[in-house]
This record gives sequence, structure tokens and C-alpha cells, in this order.
Amino acid sequence: MAEQPLLTPFHSDKLDLRNRVVMAPMTRSRAENPEHAPNDLMVKYYEQRDTAGLLITEGTYVNREAAGYINVPGIYTPAQVAGWRKVTEGVHAQGGKIFVQLWHVGRMSHPDLLAGNLPLAPSAINPHAQVYTPDGMKDTVTPQAMTTAQIKQTIADFVQAAKNALEAGFDGMEIHSSNGYLFHQFFNGTSNTRTDEYGGSIENRARLLFDVLDAMKAAGVDLGKVGARLNPSLDGLFGMTLDAETIPTFDYIVKRLNDYHLAYLHLSEPFTDVSQNKFAEPHIAQHYRPLYQGTLIINGGFDQEKGNKVIADGLADLVAFGVPYISNPDLVARFAQHAPLAPGDKDTFYAGGPKGYTDYPALGQ
Repeated sequence: MAEQPLLTPFHSDKLDLRNRVVMAPMTRSRAENPEHAPNDLMVKYYEQRDTAGLLITEGTYVNREAAGYINVPGIYTPAQVAGWRKVTEGVHAQGGKIFVQLWHVGRMSHPDLLAGNLPLAPSAINPHAQVYTPDGMKDTVTPQAMTTAQIKQTIADFVQAAKNALEAGFDGMEIHSSNGYLFHQFFNGTSNTRTDEYGGSIENRARLLFDVLDAMKAAGVDLGKVGARLNPSLDGLFGMTLDAETIPTFDYIVKRLNDYHLAYLHLSEPFTDVSQNKFAEPHIAQHYRPLYQGTLIINGGFDQEKGNKVIADGLADLVAFGVPYISNPDLVARFAQHAPLAPGDKDTFYAGGPKGYTDYPALGQ
């Protein structure tokens, strides 16, 4: 039987991975402590899945203002860094590689999660969505438009989070500039109506991402340890809608990222059917592979067969799997044996404790 592309090693000047299977970042809400620090349960969770070529952690808050969901870890305090160090040591002890995803949700938050303060966003536009608060689901509110000083502080917080990630032992970090959160809100003309240097033109709306990367580099962070995640054709989630400048904006971002020599670019295929949307790009890997010269990760609804094909076709270097990794900690072994995948229990995706988190058995258990 021919070797599966997914199971072949991947080597670049920035990544050395034993296979091309990536565990996608997934919020699991298990940091159930006042410090919002990774705990021993989370250590076990990542250790169970570390046969992936690369693990990318759940979105991890870069500061207190970044929060948008309960029981999600941060990486801005010593206790959080210490908790993550236990995770990275556990993964590394078994030969794994792990990046942390750095996250700020922007307007997708609620005062109940922010000590009564309004969420921060590029513009004061309510996404008209819902947020999971300590008291259950609540409607979003109109956020506060960020001042220039608040934007500069947020950039500084991303830089400090990157330093903290390296201190915690991570192999690198991914900037969550996707899925309707802060960076994506800046990119999109329907959520960003600013008239200053961070709004108006495509270049200005994309500026925040490049300001963060430039600041990281200036602070001594090796950009070869940094990845970025984008979702160009996201439509209808968290108040995000596409317009005539959406795909041109992402084209500009992706082309310009070539100058930064990142560890990788992580792209998502459309979450919904956008074939009838004239502003969407329905084939993300096919569209962006020719535009991006570095390592490309693709994500979004892939199974074993589709994952092998997208690599064989030269449209991606690595494939990120999300939901399959929840209930199949040994996903790589199952692919190798062409074994069936275990179904996941959606009721426990975001619940607390080990049930539906660390109790899924591996093959033969």
C-alpha cells in the first residue's frame, strides 16, 4: 500500500515534523480555576494527542481584555506560564511539537467576562451574536471602539504573550487572526468603520497584524516561530459578512506575509456553503497556494482521504484536524491503520472535567 502523504515527515527551515497531521486549535474550557491557568487535566489532554506532527493549543488570551469565553486559559501571568510549561514539558517528553494560539476575541465578549467593562473592538458595532458567560448564554453588546493607545497596548500585550510562550517552552505560537475575532474585525469593512490609520483602505485595515509582527520582531521574537491563521471566506458567523473588498484584503495580507518568513500560514476553507456568494472564494487552498510561498496548513472539514489528496495535489503542506481529535487522541495511528474514527460527544465539548475530554480510549484500549 502506498505511503499516505499525511503520514510522511515534513521538513522546512523552520519546522521539523514527524508527520503532516496537525491538531487544530479548539476551545475546550477546562481551565477551571481563578488563575485561568492550565491544569494537570490539560497536561494529560495534550500528552494524549502528541503523536500529531504539530499540536496547536486552544485559543489562549493575551490579556484580561481578550477574554470572551469562560474557563479559557491565558498566557499573561506567571501562574499561566507555569501551567503551560507543564504542558510543553509533557508533550516534549514524548517527542511532540506544540505551538500556542494567541487570542483576543475583540467584540465577541460581554461585560460579565470583563469586570463590567465593555469589550474592545475596532468600531462600536454590535455583532448581534451570543457569548457564553458565567451565567449562561447572553447577547453581545455594543463594544467600545479602541483608542489608538488601546491598540498600541494590545500590540504590546501580544509581544509579551509571545515572550511568555517561549518562556513556557512552546516551539512557537500562532496569531489567531481569524474566525471573526479581533484581527478579523479589523480586516472586515462591515466591522471596521474607522477613519484613522487602522481603517478605510485595505492596507489600513490589515495594519494591526503587521504591526504585531513588526513589534514581535523588534522585541527579538524569531518570526520563524510564529504562524498566522486566516479565514478569508467566513460569512455569517459572529456578525461577519463578506463584501467586494473581503477577498482582495486577504489576497493583500497573504502576499505581504511572504516578506515575514513565518513558520506557516494556517488557512480555513469556508465554514458554510459560499458557492452562491459573489464576494466569497469557495476554494481557499487552491486560491492561496499560488500566492503564498511558505508552509501552508489547511483546515476545515477534512477527513483522511481529503487530507491525503490536498497534500498529494500540492495545495497544502500540512492538514489541521479539529473535531476528529476530540474523540480520537490517537488519530495518527487510526489513519495509519485505516481504522474507523470514534464519534465525539458534543454535549461535553465545552463542559468541565475529564468526561468527553481525556476519557476517549485509544485503539485497543
